[in-house]
Amino acid sequence: MNLEHLAKQLAFIHEIDKLKYIQRKTRLFNSQRNENDAEHSWHLAMMAMVLAEHANEKVDIQKVVKMLLIHDIVEIDSGDVFLYDTTANHTNTEAERIAAERIFGLLPDQQKEEFISVWEEFEAGETAEARFAKSMDRLEPILQNVSNEGGTWAEYDVKYETVIKKSSGIQRGSQILWNHTQVLFEESIEKGILKKS
Repeated sequence: MNLEHLAKQLAFIHEIDKLKYIQRKTRLFNSQRNENDAEHSWHLAMMAMVLAEHANEKVDIQKVVKMLLIHDIVEIDSGDVFLYDTTANHTNTEAERIAAERIFGLLPDQQKEEFISVWEEFEAGETAEARFAKSMDRLEPILQNVSNEGGTWAEYDVKYETVIKKSSGIQRGSQILWNHTQVLFEESIEKGILKKS
């Protein structure tokens, strides 16, 4: 047994526990409590397993789940950027790249390279798996905000046009889920929990 190999894996496992302390702006379904990044990643992975049949293309669900469990680990160092933030861009940044190198660098080399590769694939959003994973990442806050009578849309005065712009990528992963999302938007506008400019 290679003790150095195991020690690196355990160091990584210890480090990623910090994801539980990264607070997001969105709140749990029907709740006033904010979600943390670990809860978010777990929920997305479960959503992907349940909703995989609605992907535009056949996907390797194990890879999708891996992407969703890995995608926000960099936020241990870089922090969470609110999806609807108007000053900070919610895209891959140099800070996230540095975080990926440091955190995944705790792992043995082969696992480090695999995890960074999966993270990069998610960020690029070009494969069927990445498109579907990203659609889960955009769908969850919509479902949360609908369940919370507008949630962060109301709290931060986020308008319909911004929500559409930030969430339209759902259709790249699942047209069926995008169609359903548009119904949710219309219902939210009718209820007054999502406002047009």
